[in-house]
Amino acid sequence: MPDAMTQDQLDTLIAAGWARATTREALEKEFKFKGFRRAFGFMAAVAVKADALNHHPEWFNVYNRVQVLLTTHDTGGLSGLDWQLAQAMDSIAAEIAAAPGAPKLAG
Repeated sequence: MPDAMTQDQLDTLIAAGWARATTREALEKEFKFKGFRRAFGFMAAVAVKADALNHHPEWFNVYNRVQVLLTTHDTGGLSGLDWQLAQAMDSIAAEIAAAPGAPKLAG
């Protein structure tokens, strides 16, 4: 079972724009991108990281926005896995925002 998220980790994520969910023990954040390709590219990159961690987000996408909710179902709260995935998501979002053009996708 994963370790609980520490208060320092929680404070760091809140300072980075994450918020505590009001409906349950979880964190949420909305990422906005320049367009759908970047939003989808973000989701694809996060999916690879989430699979590697075996910890998957709850998320919703409309055009250039991706709304994310992180929680650890096994523990009924926040864990180190949520910390790791949130950190990865922030990093991936920053890389995509800094990229000069939209990711090249087939089609």
